[in-house]
Amino acid sequence: MKRVTIKDLSKFLSLSTSTISRALLNDKNINPETQKRVLEAAEQLGYKPNPAAISLKYGQSRNIGLVVPEMITPFSSKVLQGIQEVLYPLGYRVIITQSDENPLIERKNLQLLEEFNVEGIIINLSHETYNEDVYKNIIDRGTPLVFFDRIPAKSLDVSKVVVDDHIKASLVVEHLINTGKRKIVHIMGPSTIRNVIERANGYKRILEKHNILDQNLIIQTEGMIFEDGKNAIKKLFDKGVEFDSIFAFSDTLAIGAMNYLHEKGVKIPQEVSVASFSGTELATIVHPQLTSVEQPLRKMGEAAAKLILDKIRDISAPSTTIVMDTDLVYRASTFIGK
Repeated sequence: MKRVTIKDLSKFLSLSTSTISRALLNDKNINPETQKRVLEAAEQLGYKPNPAAISLKYGQSRNIGLVVPEMITPFSSKVLQGIQEVLYPLGYRVIITQSDENPLIERKNLQLLEEFNVEGIIINLSHETYNEDVYKNIIDRGTPLVFFDRIPAKSLDVSKVVVDDHIKASLVVEHLINTGKRKIVHIMGPSTIRNVIERANGYKRILEKHNILDQNLIIQTEGMIFEDGKNAIKKLFDKGVEFDSIFAFSDTLAIGAMNYLHEKGVKIPQEVSVASFSGTELATIVHPQLTSVEQPLRKMGEAAAKLILDKIRDISAPSTTIVMDTDLVYRASTFIGK
C-alpha cells in the first residue's frame, strides 16, 4: 500500500501543505477546528509521520547513533542496555550499526548515521587512527562523538569511557605467576586497537619484573573471533613451543584457545591455565569457567549516554574521560581443585 503523505492530506482537505504540517506539529497559531479536521483525516487515511523528514526540517531527530565492532558477543549488547536505560526515558531512540571490525564499514556507518541526522554518536572503534579524519569532520559539523572501551589517538579531543587496561592486565599476569606459571602465552588482538597495546604492555611489564619474558610466547591475531584464538595456539603447537598458561586479550580469543586445547586433550587448568579480559557471560558458559577481568558494561553504557547528553546540550563543553573500575574474577580455568 502506498504511504499516505502530507500532499495526500492537502488534496483530501483542500488545505495547503504548510497548514497540514503546522496542524500535525501542534502549532499554537493553527485554528483549533482546522487542526481537528487534519488530525481526523490523518487517522482516517492512515497517515504516519516521517521522523527523518521532520528531523531534517526542525533539526532534532531524538536519535542517537551507536557504532560497535560486533553484536555477536554479549559485550556490546550489555553496553547498549546501559545506554538505553539512560536515553529511552528521555525520548531518545538508538540506531545501532556494526562495523564487523572493519574501519571501511565503520566509515560508511558513520556517514549513514549523519544522513539520519542523529543528535550524537556513541562509538567503540575498530581501528585507532584510520577514521580519525571522519571523527573530526563529524564533530566540526556539530555532531558530538563519545567513545567507549576502544578510543582514538590522543590527538583527538573527545569524551570517552575506558578502564585501566594496563593495570588490570598486569594483575591477571601476576595471578598466573602466583599460581606457579612461568611460560605465559599472550594472545594479542590487532595492534591497530589501543587497548590491545595497553594490555600487552601490562603483560610484558610483569614478566620483565620477574625476568621471564619470552617474545616467542606473544602471538598477535588479525581478528577477534573464536577461530583467531584457536589458530594462535595451533601455531605454538605446530612450532613445538612449550607453555603452561594463556592470557588472552578477550573472552572470544581465550575460548578459541580453550577449544583447541580440548581438541588436543590438554587439561585446563592442570596442564595449561587460561585467563582473559572482557568478562562477558561467555566466561561462565565454558568448561572450566574462565578467569577474567570483568568490565562494568552496563555502567559503561550509562556513562557514555550521559556524556553524549552533556555534549548535545553544549557541544563546546570540555571533553571528559571516565575511567571505570573492573573486577578480576577468579574461576576454575586457573585454579586446580583439591
